Amino acid sequence: MTDDSSSTAFRPDILAGKVAIVTGGGTGIGAGISRALAEHSAHLVLASRRRAHLEPMAEEVTRLGREALVTELDVRDSEGCEACVAAALDRFGRVDILINNAAGNFLTPADQLSERGWRAVVDIVLNGTFNMSQAVHAALRESGGGSIVNITTTYVGTGAPFMAHSGAAKAGVMNLTRSLAVEWGPEGIRVNAVAPGLVEDTEGARRLAESIGIVDDYRAAVPLGRLVRTDDVAAAVLFLCSDSASHITGHEITVDGGASIGGLFKQVGDRIDIVR
Repeated sequence: MTDDSSSTAFRPDILAGKVAIVTGGGTGIGAGISRALAEHSAHLVLASRRRAHLEPMAEEVTRLGREALVTELDVRDSEGCEACVAAALDRFGRVDILINNAAGNFLTPADQLSERGWRAVVDIVLNGTFNMSQAVHAALRESGGGSIVNITTTYVGTGAPFMAHSGAAKAGVMNLTRSLAVEWGPEGIRVNAVAPGLVEDTEGARRLAESIGIVDDYRAAVPLGRLVRTDDVAAAVLFLCSDSASHITGHEITVDGGASIGGLFKQVGDRIDIVR
């Protein structure tokens, strides 16, 4: 997303006065989400284990005319999550949006996956999402309701080789999304998810390219003809955070160009001239 109003369907002030916490908000998908929220008038709390990952995004947020608070956070630490929310309230007086984007992943065959590796990914992805959601619950309620958006993945529904740990953790996040949507809905808190496909120019895409070289094959299987961009993910998140989604909760938006539902038939379509 850019400041060019023609690139977005949303008014630049749709999040005016809102405060958003974005975990993992300085790099990759998280950076794109942070930028989109700031471009649409939200103030940002940027959280990550490494402050160096956050400082450039904080500077960008400031250049956009918004305020940014940088907090070092390991989402596996529930007390740290509570401290992050407390710092946000101390600085801004409210929290309206939480983006649970922090994640950990690596490629490995399931029969070679160590207990330590399994626990690390589940702890960051699933437990971390719960920790932050629980920590921010009271603040969202006091703000009159708010929006939580969890970043999941398309292989929750399909399965994927070498990512059993990540897929299982993200599947847990999706159930947590629905459970909290039902439980916290009466308090005006909406909880949704965005499931990206393979996002270009991210660490995940680089790992696939370097380790098993399937990025070109994946791209060829996308009906819309290209990989996901961070802006695509950010636009979906922005929608779910906005009043345009005020009656949407417990749902997941898939952003993958149709890869998870139509890849095989797209490849067949490419060869239709042979049939004719």
